[in-house]
Amino acid sequence: MDQALVGMCVNERRFVKIPPKLAYGSEGVSGVIPPNSVLHFDVLLMDIWNSEDQVQIHTYFKPPSCPRTIQVSDFVRYHYNGTFLDGTLFDSSHNRMKTYDTYVGIGWLIPGMDKGLLGMCVGEKRIITIPPFLAYGEDGDGKDIPGQASLVFDVALLDLHNPKDSISIENKVVPKNCERISQSGDFLRYHYNGTLLDGTLFDSSYSRNRTFDTYIGQGYVIPGMDEGLLGVCIGEKRRIVVPPHLGYGEEGRGNIPGSAVLVFDIHVIDFHNPSDSISITSHYKPPDCSVLSKKGDYLKYHYNASLLDGTLLDSTWNLGKTYNIVLGSGQVVLGMDMGLREMCVGEKRTVIIPPHLGYGEAGVDGEVPGSAVLVFDIELLELVAGLPEGYMFIWNGEVSPNLFEEIDKDGNGEVLLEEFSEYIHAQVASGKGKLAPGFDAELIVKNMFTNQDRNGDGKVIAEEFKLKDQEAKHDEL
Repeated sequence: MDQALVGMCVNERRFVKIPPKLAYGSEGVSGVIPPNSVLHFDVLLMDIWNSEDQVQIHTYFKPPSCPRTIQVSDFVRYHYNGTFLDGTLFDSSHNRMKTYDTYVGIGWLIPGMDKGLLGMCVGEKRIITIPPFLAYGEDGDGKDIPGQASLVFDVALLDLHNPKDSISIENKVVPKNCERISQSGDFLRYHYNGTLLDGTLFDSSYSRNRTFDTYIGQGYVIPGMDEGLLGVCIGEKRRIVVPPHLGYGEEGRGNIPGSAVLVFDIHVIDFHNPSDSISITSHYKPPDCSVLSKKGDYLKYHYNASLLDGTLLDSTWNLGKTYNIVLGSGQVVLGMDMGLREMCVGEKRTVIIPPHLGYGEAGVDGEVPGSAVLVFDIELLELVAGLPEGYMFIWNGEVSPNLFEEIDKDGNGEVLLEEFSEYIHAQVASGKGKLAPGFDAELIVKNMFTNQDRNGDGKVIAEEFKLKDQEAKHDEL
């Protein structure tokens, strides 16, 4: 038998015929093998090893990029099929649909596996063959692995990290013009793809068609992202690799496995700080820029409205008509109201408005994203001076001492709305009076009449009719 087994390989089958002189001879084996018996053996070789054997490694796939390999004390996640030398499967992480997660090189694994995993990179696939004295030895594992069995592991490495790792950042695109970088306490809007180290996608803001919006540096996101989002520019694209102790830890979350290294490819859309005010940049002022807009003025202007990343939201130029408002009347968002002040006709300026002075967290459904910083490129085309604050009508000269009698044309001691309206419009037409620009003239006149009709009977008599003196030449009815 010593001669017959020489040269055999695993899974080889031999029929061996042994004459008595090379077997049990003339004595045989009492009760089992008669003397001078020719012996016939049907042999199938299951396993073979030598005491001088070492761990054998065969890499059959290695990714083109291998920036990091397994070192002693790294923590790894890998899939494997475990077989004997004859191909019999004894275990598989694939069947359990769960990676095997462990430290390497510190005795958590059998010695041969500790050695066989060293030097692997994420995405690599290798076959590790381990002799029994570097595996489970003479006794096996007491369950599926017999004693003295050589083991073959087909391993695919999914990720690796070291407990001492911090995040890593790779800048993909950094805009040339970066006037401001994000700081702790800022509020960011960004898109991202989140993957595992092996490229498996676990989340994407793009698929939801909505940015992820959050404060940074204040614990609203995982620690690794809190750190990785600091120091970014608007429009910047970067890759942030987050080890599990700065991500979702040993437990994971949802479709993120425990102890998983996370890769975030982010694109910063905009950011602001809650303490920000508006920003105004004037690009052109005409030579005569002495008349400046103020509260109450009626303005006509063109604008382009966009997000910080350049996405166009709206344009009056495209519509072919100006936008007309009364400054300070609440007809536009507060930041726009502020940005239009102290502007002269012909001036061109850019106004940047943080969301708390724009459309806030809600935005405008289908038009302006929530928490978006807005950029308005403005050209003021016309300015009609408004009235003093609190006035909707003023006299341009002295007020007639017989004002009630002038309004009461039929002299019946009662003024109806029609008489009142006709008189006020006549004063405006002649230049003696002025209504606040930008408002419904009929509504102003009606409100003026209602204020004088103190008992609400639909007519004004002399006893009800009063003037409110605030300035020598500006009296309000």
